[in-house]
Amino acid sequence: MGERRAPFVLSLALIRLILGAVLVGVLLVGGTLFRVWQVARLDDRKHADVVVVLGAAQYDGTPSAVLGARLDHAARLWRERVAPVIVTVGGRRAGDTYTEAEAGRNYLTSYGIPGGAVVPIGQGRDTLESLRAVARRALAAGWHTAVIVSDPWHSLRARTMADDLGLVAWTSPTRSGPIVQTRSIQARYLIRESAALLHYRFTHAPAESFGTDLG
Repeated sequence: MGERRAPFVLSLALIRLILGAVLVGVLLVGGTLFRVWQVARLDDRKHADVVVVLGAAQYDGTPSAVLGARLDHAARLWRERVAPVIVTVGGRRAGDTYTEAEAGRNYLTSYGIPGGAVVPIGQGRDTLESLRAVARRALAAGWHTAVIVSDPWHSLRARTMADDLGLVAWTSPTRSGPIVQTRSIQARYLIRESAALLHYRFTHAPAESFGTDLG
């Protein structure tokens, strides 16, 4: 009787273990989705040393619609005196003449932001690499606080990376541009950014496998 009962007890323990792992996974994913959604809704326009505009695609010096929306929002923050300096970031891809940072600087100065108020940091092929470059410049320049401008769903991951790099960071996401046009697009980016954030938290690596716009 005892011999027959032993496999049953082991099976029951295995089922409990599997159910427990599934429950932890559901809570982890659900909690991450909620936090990404929650931070996406925040607009922390605290006074800071710099406004950091995360890079996105540019075409021969002309910002894409995604990058343009971020730059427009950063310009509004500068005019509202949130920070005296706007930092544009992002390197160049193969075949590009301009870096994303240069395209951002040129765009801002063409719309009236003084050249001395814009600092381009043309390094980084993804969010983590770009923020590492910002952290190095911050150390040299004496910047301690930053308001990060990106798309809503990108905000939590960007802030998490900045915090890990020693920057005191808040987020002020843009509310315009292609990524916030429809609910279906927003839902897709919410899911993708939640997956990318989980990937970063487990690996501390950029989310290359989730697409170039999610690096």
